[in-house]
This record gives sequence, structure tokens and C-alpha cells, in this order.
Amino acid sequence: MHTLDWKNLSFAYLPTKGNIRCYCRNGKWSKPEITTSEEVTLHIAATCLHYGQDVFEGLKAYRGADGRVRLFRARENAKRLTESGQYLQMDVPGEEMFMDMVRQVVKYNEEFVPPHDSGATLYIRPLLIGTSAQVGVKRADDYLFLIFVTPVGPYFKEGFKPVSVIIDRDHDRAAPQGTGHTKCGGNYAASLISLDICHHMGYATMLYLDAAEKKYIDECGPANFFAIRGNSYITPDSHSILPSITNMSLMELAKDMGMTVEQRKVEVGELATFDEVGACGTAAVISPVGKIFDPATGQTFEYCKDGQAGKVSTKLYNHLRAIQYGDEADKFGWIDVI
Repeated sequence: MHTLDWKNLSFAYLPTKGNIRCYCRNGKWSKPEITTSEEVTLHIAATCLHYGQDVFEGLKAYRGADGRVRLFRARENAKRLTESGQYLQMDVPGEEMFMDMVRQVVKYNEEFVPPHDSGATLYIRPLLIGTSAQVGVKRADDYLFLIFVTPVGPYFKEGFKPVSVIIDRDHDRAAPQGTGHTKCGGNYAASLISLDICHHMGYATMLYLDAAEKKYIDECGPANFFAIRGNSYITPDSHSILPSITNMSLMELAKDMGMTVEQRKVEVGELATFDEVGACGTAAVISPVGKIFDPATGQTFEYCKDGQAGKVSTKLYNHLRAIQYGDEADKFGWIDVI
């Protein structure tokens, strides 16, 4: 295993042994190949540079106490990449090629999968881009699909500790009938200005409201929003929200725990009624929200008054991570052992 300070890794890129790539030309995908190059050569008129033909994914590999390396619901990432790519009129590699390439690149870089007790993971980033030259607004003829990996620590420096969030009514992450449900780069570029503003104001991230009415909760920064009220797990339902695989899993765990799951429109006025609030996604799993500030009303909604995550969020977090690391039996069929 590679010698890194595993317990003090940030969520940032670190070089590994190599990445894996394949190319689509004339509608046919090439055989995937491992390369040590960290660079991509593109035509100056490539569609990914001018017309945003790029989609990506994010998933992780976990080392268990038994030393084995596990993937968590990677096939769901393959399905989502396919759906995102097709919506942007891109040729997609297919689920089996996606899975095969993930396994190959993780195996090749296995020495960079952090130890079981380090709190770190191997982050896996698949990327699909249009590479052929187009000056008019057209889909590309040719595509590159690559996957790189890098060991990472917690997404938020606080780890599994409550963070502060501010409601942003001045910016929208995605349009109501736009690309919000896809994992395309443009959605994240659109969030950078509000992310920069909220960081300067001392907040970890922002809470988006729906673009049409500013009445319903959308996403929590780059993650899905969820709340606990009594025995209910509540999360927004909207075409503008990326269908999070982590959120999907938490909903299944909540049902398994006997909770009621409500996936529906969630009014911003409900914030005062929740017992717990969190953001969830691959990078952080769950980020408990300690308080939400609404600059329009001056209200602050507080949840983790003792400075600790809520009991239900903690139980869900520990349960999901235990499955990911192989510490608990996977009765859902989510794990793929490399």
C-alpha cells in the first residue's frame, strides 16, 4: 500500500499510477486502455469546450477490515451517466463498459485505496466529453470516456459535524425544465458564484430554492437535501434535482428502519418544523446541518443545538458507511467486491 498520511487527506486531487480511457469514433467504442498521462489533448473547436457536452460521475472504493476493496452501487452511477449523456445528445459507453473500466482502474491503483480505519476513500471520477470539432451548435461525432481515481478525505473539513448553510434566492442552480437532473459540468459552473459568496460570508454551502417560485427547497449546494421530522424522512422531488444515489440509499435504509419516506415538494416554510436537516451525496455521505440562515427574513433555523448531529442522521450515516466498508452485511445487494 502507498505511504500517505491517510488520516489527514483533504478532498483534493492526488496523482495515482494511471487512468483508463476509451474513444468513440464513427459510433464505435475502442478497447479501454490504461495510461499514465494526466493530460488530454483536444481540438480547439471540441464541443465539450464550446457547447458543454460533458457529463461526469462520482463514486468511491472502500477498503474493508478484511482488506478487500468494495464498490458501492457503481451500476447506479453507470445508469445515471447514460441518462445524463443521452439527454445531452452524447454517445455513451454503456453500463457494462463503465463497470469493466471502473474495476480495471481501481485494481490498477489498488495501492491508493486508503486503509480501513483511516476515514479516507478512493474517489472515482468517470468523465464523458465530446471531442470532435463543431463551429455550429451541434452534437459531437466523437467522444472520450475516461476514469481517474484519487484518494480523498472528507468533503467538508468538519467531517461528520454540523455545518452552517445560507439560503440563496439570488442565484439558481438549474432551470425548471433544464439540465438539473443530469450530472453535467454546466450545473456546477452555475453554482460557483453563489458558493464563493456563501464561503465569504462564513457558510459551508447554500440552500437553493426552486427557480420558478422561490417557494420550494431544491438542492443543498452540490448535494441533495433531506430532513427528519418525527418518524419521517423527507426529501424534495423536482426535475431540477440530481437523483442522488446516496439519497436513494438513505431512503431505502430509512424504510428498512421503519420510517415513513416522503419524496415530494418541500416548502421552505417547513424548515421551522424539522427535527434534523442534512445534505447527502457521494462526497460527504451525510453532512449534518446545524443551522440555516435566511437573509430575506433574518430568521435562523437551528437543529444541532448541542453541536452534534441528530440521532437519526447519525444512525443512517453509520449504517450506510458500515455497509460500504463491509462492516455490516449487505442485504440490499449494493456492494461489488473488486
